[in-house]
Amino acid sequence: MARQDASDLAHRLGRQAEAVCRHYLSSGRREGGYWLVGDVRNAPGRSMYVRLKDTPKGLAGKWTDAATGEHGDLLDVIRESCGLVDFQDVADEARTFLSMPPPEPEPREQHRQTPAPHGSPEAARRLVRMSQPIHGTLVHAYLRERGITDLRGTRSLHYHPRCYYRPDEHSPTETWPAMIAAVTDLDGKITGAHRTWLDPRRRDKAPIDTPRRAMGDLLGNAVRFGIGGEVMAAGEGIETVLSLRQVLPDMPMLAALSAAHLAAILFPDTLRRLYIVRDNDPAGDGARDSLIERANAAGIEAIVISPELGDFNEDLCTLGLDALRTEARLQVAPRDVARFMAFAA
Repeated sequence: MARQDASDLAHRLGRQAEAVCRHYLSSGRREGGYWLVGDVRNAPGRSMYVRLKDTPKGLAGKWTDAATGEHGDLLDVIRESCGLVDFQDVADEARTFLSMPPPEPEPREQHRQTPAPHGSPEAARRLVRMSQPIHGTLVHAYLRERGITDLRGTRSLHYHPRCYYRPDEHSPTETWPAMIAAVTDLDGKITGAHRTWLDPRRRDKAPIDTPRRAMGDLLGNAVRFGIGGEVMAAGEGIETVLSLRQVLPDMPMLAALSAAHLAAILFPDTLRRLYIVRDNDPAGDGARDSLIERANAAGIEAIVISPELGDFNEDLCTLGLDALRTEARLQVAPRDVARFMAFAA
């Protein structure tokens, strides 16, 4: 959608601001010259206010959420309340509401964004772009509940307050808050995304059948923490890897998201020593053996780090940070202990 089209649609919606609010923000109500509602996604409450008439302070249709600092126009309301990803879909929804005819076909030489195929790398990139930083969000609280408090180098993690979840093709679509992790290749290009749906009441994974799902191109790629160099650690789960980073915060690490994908990670040209962060199960054993063989064939030193319990997040939550630090110190090469480990004050 061209910027001019977006501006025109936002202006047209602003002229019908109250009708737009009644339709898309039905949980709210009018008070004076404003529509009050909980948030842009139509939650009950009063922290978000939408201007219903043009005033010297602003145009009709402009809104602000006093609780979060978010602000925007009525196109944002349509996007968020309907859970749309593509701007073209937002424009089509707005035109339908305004009873406008479809736009004229664009000249062939002009680019028009088309819907991204479900589960594709482009759909993953759009989901990441729609998400926000994790600090101060439910993702931050969820990780803290898992004992993960040092979040340095976690720019690959994002938060989406209403991420689609569909149990199967025959079930209705639900929305849950989610931790969105960007999956990238060796050049840093986003090739996929991993979603962990969360329960805001329990600060835990959402009570759904499959609270974790990945999309896009995953094979060989990973969720990365820190910038890879000659030393790197690789494990399966995001929480597992972040747990080890609590005691080795300066060591670059990646989460491959499964045992099969861990066995297939691609090695940077600079890599000389690889720490394999294994899960304590048969799948973890298989990934360990495959990765050792591949690393050795590439001339890379492979060192296995094993948890005391099922994985390093279980160790962190059950045994504590000091025990995890002792485990790591005994298994990491002495030269890397001095280089990467954070010691208790």
